[in-house]
Amino acid sequence: MKIQLTRVFVKDFKKLDLKIKKAFIKRKKIFLENAFNSILKNHSLNGKYSNFRSINITGDYRAIYYFDKNTKTYFFTKIGTHSELY
Repeated sequence: MKIQLTRVFVKDFKKLDLKIKKAFIKRKKIFLENAFNSILKNHSLNGKYSNFRSINITGDYRAIYYFDKNTKTYFFTKIGTHSELY
């Protein structure tokens, strides 16, 4: 399993508090072991993100991603609070 962080994701990530950054790194490790681990609350999205999924980073922070079947890569595209993303 491969994970790729988009430029937008990296830009958003750099702005985050260190606590949130560390939480994402922990969740990414869990994601790599099992993308559907219940702690991640992995779920599909609707509307403008209809082909995307989201995982919980903290109580309010989410990371949005999609899976590219051709490259077998997970692309994380956005990270932020629930209200920032939706």
